[in-house]
Amino acid sequence: MTIGIAMNEQPKDEGVVLTEAQKRARRSRSIAIALSLAALVILFYVMTLVKGPMVLVRPL
Repeated sequence: MTIGIAMNEQPKDEGVVLTEAQKRARRSRSIAIALSLAALVILFYVMTLVKGPMVLVRPL
């Protein structure tokens, strides 16, 4: 008789466990990246409105 892990049981591998300070730092970085991306999208939108439809009319 063989003793081992059954086929449906997976060994529990928790990987890297972050501290609370690391989780807060990761969240802060994620929020900063999201805000930067949103600002860039808004900047592109405003520049498109400022330039108007003439931005599409140019010589080939």
